[in-house]
Amino acid sequence: MTESHPNTATGGSLAANAFDRKRVERALAQRSRYRYVKPAVRTVEGGFRIESPCCSRRVDPGGGMVDIALLLHQKPGAWELYRKDHAAKEWIWHGTYEELGELLDELKQDRKQLFWQ
Repeated sequence: MTESHPNTATGGSLAANAFDRKRVERALAQRSRYRYVKPAVRTVEGGFRIESPCCSRRVDPGGGMVDIALLLHQKPGAWELYRKDHAAKEWIWHGTYEELGELLDELKQDRKQLFWQ
């Protein structure tokens, strides 16, 4: 990944795997917001970065691809979820989850519109 991300400061990370990637892709199909766009799941060191076309035009007036979330598997029982602060161009920690499923539930619901802007 070209931009720095949080796990570089905290040390090691676990490798992302194809099974978890499929879980992320399936979960994104069940999200509440912007279901008509197809997000992309990119493998990064220790996890996944999710990006999607910006259909609201709030982040990118041209509707281009924007970062949605960063999911990092720091250690067994610790998945970290980050959202993108587009104005500051940095990842903001959102929470740590014991299970990937818990993290995905939070991302799918996005009640405060922090991810799917």
